[in-house]
This record gives sequence, C-alpha cells and structure tokens, in this order.
Amino acid sequence: MNYGIAVFPSVEIQEFANHYRRRYDPHFALIEPHLTVREKEDWNDQQVQTAIRELERAADALDPFELQFNRFSTFYPVNNVIYMALSDPAPLVRLHEKLCTGALAESNKLYAYTPHLTIAQSMNDDELHDVLASLKNKPLSYKCTIDRFVLLKQEDDGNWSRYREFTL
Repeated sequence: MNYGIAVFPSVEIQEFANHYRRRYDPHFALIEPHLTVREKEDWNDQQVQTAIRELERAADALDPFELQFNRFSTFYPVNNVIYMALSDPAPLVRLHEKLCTGALAESNKLYAYTPHLTIAQSMNDDELHDVLASLKNKPLSYKCTIDRFVLLKQEDDGNWSRYREFTL
C-alpha cells in the first residue's frame, strides 16, 4: 500500500485553497488541501510499523510551528503546478528532514523538497499562464499553527485517508 506524510493547515486555509482546487486540481476529491512532508511510498506492514516508531520519536522531539502563506507561485517549466507558497519554509523543511532520516531515509528523489500547498495541477501551458496571471496580483496572507503531522494511506480507490496522527 502507498503511504505518505502531510500536514494540514487550518480549515480557513483549506476552504480558501479548495476554491481553486475544485476547478484546477484533478486530485481535489482524493485528498483535502495539505502540504506534503514525505512523498508517497509503497510500504509493507513491517515498514509501516517501523515508520510509526520513527514518527513517534520524531513527534516527541519537535515543537509546534507557525506557517504563513504569502503568495502564489509555480514550478513551471519543470511542472505545471500552481501553489500557495510560504514566507518561511524553514520549519517545514526541518520537519521533512527529521522525517526522512535514519530508518526513514529517502533515496533517489527527483526534486529538492519545496514545501507548498497545491491549488492547480495537470494544466496545459496556456491555462497555467492564464490562471497564474489572474492570481499573481491577488494578496495572500494566511497563518496557521502546525501541531501535528499525519501518516496517510492511499486506499484502493485512490483516496487518501488519515492512518495515524502524531502530535508535536
């Protein structure tokens, strides 16, 4: 089964993101708005149990932190994705690093970790540029406190469910 790790912003931020995701994100119905901390991986039962022990240790060693979304950005031309960007991604980068070491070390990753909340993806170039142009001048200022991360499991139908939460 596929597992991944994410943090979920406040309901207010999720509602704002869903305003765009409903139209521009084909994964809208599969998972609520989130910031991926660790990409999905296929884990067997033993790997899941090992991961849970490591995640519990990491959660005990970490404190809650604040995130502030301050602009829209894109991964274009590498990827046709528009996202809500963070004014300071360092706290989430530290969480990512903590959750991707030791027994959970990642290897062969194609991209550097860039914390973000996706609001649009899988668009052609013209649509991406049109949507991004309409968003670039819109003010964006949302804050939230992250006090937990979630181990997610991808169900057979493609939906992601919360498998286990870890409180910081």
